[in-house]
Amino acid sequence: MLKVIASANGIVGIEAAMEVLKKGGTAVDAVEAGIRLVESNPEDTTVGYGGLPNLLGEVELDASIMDGETLAAGAVGAVKGYEHPISIARKVMEELPHVMIVGEGAERFAREMGFEKKDLLTPKAREIWEKGLKEKAPDIYGERAEYLESLRRFANLAVDPEKHLGTVNFIAMDSRGHLATGVSTSGWAWKYPGRLGDSPVIGAGNYADSRYGAAACTGRGEMAIRLSTARSIVLYMEMGLSLEEAATKAMLELARLKDRFWGRVSCIVMDAKGNHGAFSVGGPSKYVVMTEDMDAPQELPRVEIPVPNKK
Repeated sequence: MLKVIASANGIVGIEAAMEVLKKGGTAVDAVEAGIRLVESNPEDTTVGYGGLPNLLGEVELDASIMDGETLAAGAVGAVKGYEHPISIARKVMEELPHVMIVGEGAERFAREMGFEKKDLLTPKAREIWEKGLKEKAPDIYGERAEYLESLRRFANLAVDPEKHLGTVNFIAMDSRGHLATGVSTSGWAWKYPGRLGDSPVIGAGNYADSRYGAAACTGRGEMAIRLSTARSIVLYMEMGLSLEEAATKAMLELARLKDRFWGRVSCIVMDAKGNHGAFSVGGPSKYVVMTEDMDAPQELPRVEIPVPNKK
């Protein structure tokens, strides 16, 4: 059966993803189509156009995509001026011998592939960014040199990490039973320029293997990078654990991780049979699911893994 699951903010694109599958498209096609609509949603301040900027007021986008049938993958990081990093990531997967390119190189590649530039900083995102700066570190509005010297200190303030960490995750299963995953984000708001989270890191924020399953993560990406969370979930399923057992084990590893900026990490998971679920440490959240026999997507709660001794 055709299936698509996504993080809650993926609801704006999940029906389009399902439509791609119904028309015979691949799981990779569906994932890209769904994520593009989220990237274009100016109301979502965690992804694409309208995403909150880094410390310098620049919107930097990260994305990755993985074909679970071939294990081919593509990723881009710290991309400025292009609305659809998921599509650039797919072009990396298909057109280059590399898996990840970042910054100016990724932007150069986007131009070569014919992507159009766009100003990604919306008035809403700018207002939130400026308000955060004034509330947390008003002194950085001094001279330029003082401003730059304040960046590292401000990055350590972890401005509203729970409120301003977000990503869109998609997993799709097509008519051949092939899986694909995709992840796109504007990253941690007020992040240090050039910061990459787990979203563009294959194995951390995104992994798919049609033989066993697929997983994608959102939240405190540095934690998922340190534990290779997405790959771990799929590996645990390969080792014989059920979807629930595999995801719970990975979430408990995150719960025990020592991190002075410890924050919520969530995942969506689908196994090779199409069973699906979503899990979280650090607080409740939801995900959305749609199958070919559904008229509309359904929002479901993630399984919240208890986290002892964490604030």
